[in-house]
Amino acid sequence: MDAQRTRIEPQPALYPLVDLDSITGHLSDWVREYRTHADLRVEYPDGYDPILIRPDGREVDTWRLDYPYDNLLRRAEYDPTKRALQIELLKLQSWAKETDARLVIVFEGRDAAGKGSTIKRFIQHLNPRGVRVVALNKPNKQERTSWYFQRYVAHLPSAGEFVLFDRSWYNRATVEPVMGYCTDEEYRLFLRQAPLFERMLVQDGIILVKFWFSVSRAEQLTRFVIRDVDPVRRWKLSPNDLASLDRWDAYTRAKEAMFTATHTERAPWTVVNGNGKRLARLEAMRFVLSQVDYAGKNTDLVGVPDPLIVGPPRMAGAPGGSGLASR
Repeated sequence: MDAQRTRIEPQPALYPLVDLDSITGHLSDWVREYRTHADLRVEYPDGYDPILIRPDGREVDTWRLDYPYDNLLRRAEYDPTKRALQIELLKLQSWAKETDARLVIVFEGRDAAGKGSTIKRFIQHLNPRGVRVVALNKPNKQERTSWYFQRYVAHLPSAGEFVLFDRSWYNRATVEPVMGYCTDEEYRLFLRQAPLFERMLVQDGIILVKFWFSVSRAEQLTRFVIRDVDPVRRWKLSPNDLASLDRWDAYTRAKEAMFTATHTERAPWTVVNGNGKRLARLEAMRFVLSQVDYAGKNTDLVGVPDPLIVGPPRMAGAPGGSGLASR
């Protein structure tokens, strides 16, 4: 671990984007108009991850809020560690093919928390014939009249396959009720059925990992502004993304209810602190690798996931998150 990256108590940003309490009206409207009255720019200092630069030339560092380290992971440490863990993922994939194992990884969380970039690094060097990323569009008319889980069952892995869900059946626990896309009855039914559905998956031998990527409200806002300011990233700023800014508290309540109902012994949730994208990607990889005793595993390299970055739902402030439901 980089000696310069020491553990500290969470601290406020030194150079924040803005005082959230000073914004009147909707945050979504503020984001839409911000580039017209602020001289912000986006830079790519290492060629990959963008940063937002204030008019006075200082980097916006909202990532500091709720982050357990005093600096972000440096490229010199990130790149070789990522490569080593990706080699371990290839070993895991080979083992799965030889043993007919099936792996499902669910990626859920706040918008702009880093789910997509983590998935990209997960699959970067895997054999594409043995891994699929599933990111479903909104259901069509026929799918809306089917059993809710039916469209997801069709994408479950066969022997030797990995399937990564970029958002999953948990849309019905978060996005849909918050945005009004499902009824209260459909929502309550989902919370009852999801643990039963997942219990069947695990009983059938599927290795199931459920990630929730967390991000602070200030850092989420910064990332949305980056998308708005940078022309090559503007396509990533969807109407639903903007709407989520104005429903932060509603998403929080939905997340907490979801953890309470679906964090079970057979299918627990693992929260990932996404304020530092690089470390979040590495620790998510490390967590998956730590769950399976595959052939040729480098146990010293995989080690134990950083408990300050990945952990149970209590990391995200969910009530009752310190234990598992008995389902």
